Amino acid sequence: MENKRYYITDSPLNPLELQQLVTKPEAGAVNCFIGTVREFTKGRRTLYLTYEAYEKMAEKKLAQIGSEIQEKWEETECAIAHRTGRLDISEAAVVIAVSSPHRQAAMEASSYAIERIKEIVPIWKKEQWEDGTAWIGDQLEKNRYPRGGPGKEELEE
Repeated sequence: MENKRYYITDSPLNPLELQQLVTKPEAGAVNCFIGTVREFTKGRRTLYLTYEAYEKMAEKKLAQIGSEIQEKWEETECAIAHRTGRLDISEAAVVIAVSSPHRQAAMEASSYAIERIKEIVPIWKKEQWEDGTAWIGDQLEKNRYPRGGPGKEELEE
């Protein structure tokens, strides 16, 4: 994904690649957030996750988040990648890289990005536990789809 700052992929994520996209001489800080698959959620053991995305819309929304960050924190640069497909425990599901002249802005912008991803990006995850499965309809885990996520046509703008 050379020079592409906002993307969805089924390949393993490379944090260094995203870091390099945002690094610049004016940056005094580069923050790289890596969201990984955890083994236990609310006491329940996860075996693996499967992520699906409406890729075209998801990439637009990731770019929107990047624009929001640049508006809120001047002189920042941002790159975001999210993985789809089956991910095992400890694999990277999302990488957010933010550079800024100052560390506080870089860290705040990274935190903002992950929360916005959970709010607006059309990505669903299927949790495979020891004793069953469930689709999570949004990353905030408010909506659960026991038989799968909503159809892609429902997400057209």
